[in-house]
This record gives sequence, C-alpha cells and structure tokens, in this order.
Amino acid sequence: MTDQHSAPYLDAVVDYAFRGAGRFHVPGHKGGAGADPALRDALGERALAMDIPQDVHGVDIGVSPSPYQRAEQLAAEAYGAERSWFLTNGATQGNHALCLALAPLGSRIVVQRNAHASIVDGLVLSGGRPSFVAPEYEHERAMAHAVTPPALAAALDADPQARSAFIVSPTYYGMCADVAGLAQVCAERGVALIVDQSWGPHFGFHPAIPPSALHQGASAVLTSTHKIVGSLTQSAILHVARPSDAAAVDADAVARALRLLRSTSPSSLLMASLDAARRQLATHGEALLQDTLETLVEVKARLNGIDGISVVGENVIGTSGVVAHDPMRLVLDTRGLGRTGYEVADALREIYDVQVELATQTTIVCVLGLGQSAQELSRLVGDVEELADRLRTDQAVAPISQGPQALDHEVVVAPREAFLGASERVALDDAVGRVSCESIAGYPPGIPALLPGERIETETVAYLREILRAGGRLHGASDPALGTIHVLAEER
Repeated sequence: MTDQHSAPYLDAVVDYAFRGAGRFHVPGHKGGAGADPALRDALGERALAMDIPQDVHGVDIGVSPSPYQRAEQLAAEAYGAERSWFLTNGATQGNHALCLALAPLGSRIVVQRNAHASIVDGLVLSGGRPSFVAPEYEHERAMAHAVTPPALAAALDADPQARSAFIVSPTYYGMCADVAGLAQVCAERGVALIVDQSWGPHFGFHPAIPPSALHQGASAVLTSTHKIVGSLTQSAILHVARPSDAAAVDADAVARALRLLRSTSPSSLLMASLDAARRQLATHGEALLQDTLETLVEVKARLNGIDGISVVGENVIGTSGVVAHDPMRLVLDTRGLGRTGYEVADALREIYDVQVELATQTTIVCVLGLGQSAQELSRLVGDVEELADRLRTDQAVAPISQGPQALDHEVVVAPREAFLGASERVALDDAVGRVSCESIAGYPPGIPALLPGERIETETVAYLREILRAGGRLHGASDPALGTIHVLAEER
C-alpha cells in the first residue's frame, strides 16, 4: 500500500517554486516578479511562485514514475479505482472524455434525461446518439430525483445497441440512486455504467456518508473534488473501476480522449490542490466529516423547528428512486413561509451576506464543505430564524413544475447534427414544433430543459419563461432573455 500521507506532486511543485531556480520558461510573470502588483497582492507571492508550466524536470518528467504520476496513482488507491486522472476543467472535461471514449460517432448510449449539460455537450463532440431514461419526478417540489433499476432496464432493452449508460448520483439536492441495482441491470446486459458522482467526491470516506459508486459496480465515476473536498475551483478527478463483473471501460481510450481535451498548459495550482485534497480526504476525511455530521444533528433539528421551514433529505429516502441522502447538503423547503426559494435566497444575501448554492421556486440548497465549522452553521440557523420572522406570509407558493412530458421529449436528430447543422434564429413562439440547436437549462443546477436535436414543445417554452419570471436564469441560451432561439434550418 502506498503512503496516503504524502502529496508527491504538491511537494515537487513547492520544491521547484522556492529553491531559487532560474526561470527562462513560461509563464511570463516569472514566479510573480512580472505580475501586476494588485494581482500579486491579491494572490500572494507564494501562489504565483507555484504557478509553473508542464514538463518541469523533477515534477512531470525526468524520473519514472514522476511526482505527477505518483499523485494520480495515490488518488486511484484512495478511491479504489484502477486508474484515475486529474482534471483541470472540472467534471465537464471528464464527461466530454467519457463521451468521446464510449460514444464515438454514430454509436448508441442511454443517458439520464436530467444529466448535466456537459454530457450532451460531450455527445456534440463525439457524435454519439443518445436515448434517454427519465428519473423519478417529485411534482410537490418540482424535483427530478433518481433513475430506478426497472426504468434503466426498460431503456436499455428498448435500445439494445447501447453499450453504456450514463446516470447521475447524487443529484444537486444530494439524493442518491440505487447504484448497485443499476449496476446489476447493466452487468446483465454487458453495458458499462458511468456514474456522474460530481456531487459526491467524499462518498465512501465515512460510514454515515453514502458509498462510492466505484464500490457498487460502476465502470467509471466522476468526482468533482472542488465541490465538497477542498481542491481549487475547476479541479476534478475521473476514475475507471478495477476489473469486476461490470463491463470494463478501456482506460487507454479514456486517456486518448483526455489528451485531445487537455490544455498543454494545465494549471499546476489546480493539480497540486487535487493532490493535497486527496491526502486530506484519505488521512483525515473521516474525522473532519464526523465533526460536521455531529453538528448537523442539532442544526437540522433547529431548522425544522422554524415555522415555515422544513429540511428535505432523509424524509425522501424510499421514494422517487432515492435510497440515500448526502447529509452534506442542506435542502430547505421554503414554501411554508409563503415565499419562494428565490426570495429567501435574495433576502439572505442582501440582509445577512449569506450566499447559498442554489435557489429554486420551492427550496434553497446549502452545500457544506469537508470541515464546515459549527460556528458557521450556527450563524446560518440564526439568520434563517430571523429571516423567517421577517418574510413569513400566508401566500401559497406553487412549484414551477415541468410536467410529466418534460423528461420525455422527441429526439429528432443527434445532438451533434443539431448543434453543428445549419440553423436559423427565430422568435421563441415561432420555434414550437421546430428542432432545437441549443441546450438550455435553468442554472444551477444545469439540468437541460431542452437539448440540441429535441423538438420544442409549447410546455417547454412556458416552463423556461416561468423560470425567468421567478428570478432564475437560463444557461446555454444564445438569447438570455429568451426572445429568440436557434433552430435547425428547414430544407427549402
């Protein structure tokens, strides 16, 4: 077993940064000396000194395995993977690579309909042809939850040429699917199960936290390390599972796809932060999580005691395909206040300078970190208590529901054909019945309401407009006000 207490890439970067080496290579700020003084003051001289290029002797090259290779090996061991890759363009980069490796031009895959937009973007790059499987949908709070094993089995049987299935667990709200059951469905059909576990980089590192999909039969898993575990924003790790009963993912094919997508100037700061975050998670993660989890018991009890506020999580387990909930996600239903989540989030920000991760029509979502302090959580409870007294009304809050048809759109052409095909911009009302060339999602959480290649329905147009009216924003729309949209040009 390798030493999880070491951080070889971080150590190698630090050694180079501060030993006084002559820098006659990029970047042009030369370790900070040539940087703008305001930037130097903001980031600090040490951070700029550690901003070094790829292929520095003793860091990336010169010895085998290099510190960088050893760092990725340590990540694979910590997570229980056969092979792991550091990503410097987030889990988005991993989704793109997996689509290129597993869904090449013309091949079929099954994709969870509320997957992150980056999966569909990956299909635009690869030319794969998706069929979709809908998750269970909770109309009360307008939440898309988990894909069930029977639903995935039906989708795979309806598309027998599909050799891989992409699902999401946990969701933005921390809801976890029956990954073991989904893996069994895939194993019976010789299909690789790919799990977007972006929101669960800490899974498997504490007994009270759900297990990692890697330990439940998934063939490949994405972990967006920066979201919970503490690496720098835009960093993530992609894992391929060890040999098992699951359909194997060709690690060489994934590596080849990543070479296509990676910058030749990756950020040493991002990669060093991944190495450090892995070390902390592997060696101290359970203790850090334990401290936060103990505090959460009282925090959730106090929040549930606020008139008009209810904590969503454990009460959903056993419904809508949900088998577990990540306690590091505080989901607060605000409808009892007679206020939308958008209104509550705005008031928290404007009055208390509290920034939440996500607001919807019915909820706000607070994401907790690996070492979230009891003091910060107590402050949050106090702010919500005071705010509830300020905002409480007798108004009813109706969810902005997508309706049962929202996750079952007609796919007319593959995403690549629609995105790269000849398009025209038309008024939104004139786009009904036409084929979308855009991927448009309420953001966060980045779940597309409309995808390239799908036929635009009246209900989808109404739903997107309602998001804007409620104070949400649309990601991916060429016209943020949604007055117009790009559709596939009709043959003349």
